[in-house]
Amino acid sequence: MVCLGNICRSPIAEGVLQHLANKHNLNWTIESAGTNQFHIGEAPHKSSQKVCKENGIDISYQRARRFKKEDFVEYDLIFALATDVIDEMKTLTNAHFNETKVQLLLDVIYPGENKSVTDPWYGTEAGYYPVFEEIKKCCEAILTKYK
Repeated sequence: MVCLGNICRSPIAEGVLQHLANKHNLNWTIESAGTNQFHIGEAPHKSSQKVCKENGIDISYQRARRFKKEDFVEYDLIFALATDVIDEMKTLTNAHFNETKVQLLLDVIYPGENKSVTDPWYGTEAGYYPVFEEIKKCCEAILTKYK
């Protein structure tokens, strides 16, 4: 799960998908990362933590990290939470970018529409709730498709 800063959207996505995988006894490795380096080492945004906690998911242990070219070797699938994130991933990894492993998260429920998950960073706490619900729908669809 990759977004820009790895403190709002992608930690929610990591937490939700890991929660669902655990619930179904799937041995999946799920991580998140960001394309920029502004928040490396920081915990997820307090509102991301709050909305997850209210839904029975603890993401407080997560720490932001930067996306790297080795992620293409480490992971089978890489979900970008926004179209600009894919562009940033290409810039960061150059010739190592593997388009066969990357897809937009919202394409899971809106195939081919190239939609981005709204970045709640720029709004109020209330904006984190619809983001959580949208991510949850995507993660449920991923679980159904790949379990």
